[in-house]
Amino acid sequence: MRTRLSFRSPHAVVWAPVLAALLLLLPGPAAKARAATDPVSACALPGTTGWTDEGHGTDWSVFKRPAGTVPVGMIFVDFPDAPATEAPADDAAQLTPGADWLWNASYGKVWLAVSQHRQWVRMPRNSTDYGFARGLTHETHEAYVKDAVAAADPYADFSRYEMVYVVATRNASAISFTPTYVHQPGTVGVRADGTLLKWAVTFGQDMWHWGPKLVAHETGHAFGLPDLYGFTGTDPHRFVAGWDVMGLISGPGSQPFAWHSWKLGWTADSQVVCRASAGSDTVYLTAVEYGSGTKMAVIPTGPSTAYVVESRRAVQADGGACSTGALVYRVDTSVATGQGPVRVVDAKPNATPAAGCRPLDDAPFWAGETFTDATAGVRIQVLGADGYGEIVRVTKW
Repeated sequence: MRTRLSFRSPHAVVWAPVLAALLLLLPGPAAKARAATDPVSACALPGTTGWTDEGHGTDWSVFKRPAGTVPVGMIFVDFPDAPATEAPADDAAQLTPGADWLWNASYGKVWLAVSQHRQWVRMPRNSTDYGFARGLTHETHEAYVKDAVAAADPYADFSRYEMVYVVATRNASAISFTPTYVHQPGTVGVRADGTLLKWAVTFGQDMWHWGPKLVAHETGHAFGLPDLYGFTGTDPHRFVAGWDVMGLISGPGSQPFAWHSWKLGWTADSQVVCRASAGSDTVYLTAVEYGSGTKMAVIPTGPSTAYVVESRRAVQADGGACSTGALVYRVDTSVATGQGPVRVVDAKPNATPAAGCRPLDDAPFWAGETFTDATAGVRIQVLGADGYGEIVRVTKW
């Protein structure tokens, strides 16, 4: 989808392509109705970590509700020790397509209206003085955001924005990665033009590696989503690989999990099958890349745990998927960000991934295959499939 820019001095506004919504409503076969199930509230697991986790009840007084148009101010900063030599538009072009990606991935439920203030503003300190490193503290990060906003304040009206994107020059190698800032309630925070700026993303050099989907990943944290890659271990992508943009950003199938879409309000309760009590349901799951139909079946296994099954197809955000089928994963809302709160079940753990693919990229179950966790009392059978999704039977005992 091509981004359309409308320029006016001193900034540009990126507008949503309305026709993109037409791509999101392709239905599956209407004749394949789902069975009656338990109330979906029985599957809406509560969060327990006190921050970004997989709990269904996101605290929207802390995190940004991802609905409608979100006005975002994009500012560009350089440093005394790293003056910019590229045009701000070059950096913006690396990021702004992420708004289109998120629009499509959310089924047209959220649009990032990004106003670009296309001029470099000089930070008061050298890039090496800002302490950018993994483990960056909230206070150190907030100081960086404050300096950036103060430097841009003469040129930008921050009362117009709900979120700020701070883009560092490509020459500032010390600003090495891209963290998200979320205001801590009860603190002074970052203020400008009479506005408390509660959410910001500070883009660093990894934007040139991850590309536009980095916008969706980091903005996802402002929406309350955790990291699905591992913070420790030799393979950080051993939990979900690239099956969600909150995992491996560049993954070939990075459409948000149906669980995330439900958590964020992009998928309705009516699109969720909940099997919380003993019994069985047979349901047709429409692939998550499409907005209509039933999106997932959930089988709770404890106060904070559940298995989820959804359908994936190699279209739209998953156009490069290495495999398709019924994707099964385990959710644990008691597990903190970066520790594996979601773990994909590999249907083919002994298979060698195809060229260009990695372990878990071939994880989906195919028609005729079954997943069973006898200890948890869960069985998920894939009974059939077509071009739009799978028929599955979920059983709990």
